[in-house]
Amino acid sequence: MIKYALACEQAHEFESWFPSSEAFETQRKRGLVTCPFCSSSKVDKQIMAPSIARTDKAPAVQPGAQPVAVLSDQERELRAALRALREHVMKNAENVGKDFVDEARKMHYGEAEERSIYGEADPAEARALLEEGIDVLPIPVVPDDRN
Repeated sequence: MIKYALACEQAHEFESWFPSSEAFETQRKRGLVTCPFCSSSKVDKQIMAPSIARTDKAPAVQPGAQPVAVLSDQERELRAALRALREHVMKNAENVGKDFVDEARKMHYGEAEERSIYGEADPAEARALLEEGIDVLPIPVVPDDRN
């Protein structure tokens, strides 16, 4: 596993783990690596110092040391809220899959009945819909859900 320091085009900084550098590149090219703050898929690696374990010295363990939570309470609450939002959309909207872009346009131009839908669109397609005045939002995916 490799941990990368990342930043989006809006200069939001965050970190994420990947199985390999190839996995990071593949996911980034597919638009799967997104900023947790603004959902931008224009994400690049940042310079970071490698973490190299010393073999000449055992790690010091303090007596009575308590385990530290990987996620803060606030981060857990945020992830729970994002999961709840995703579940709400999936429960209350129609999954139109790969027809999402066409279906959104039909509804916008009055060619189909307006209803709540979700489906698939790549970043360029989503941008084109927004430029046409069609409101679309990505459904948030919690990083744990991708593993």
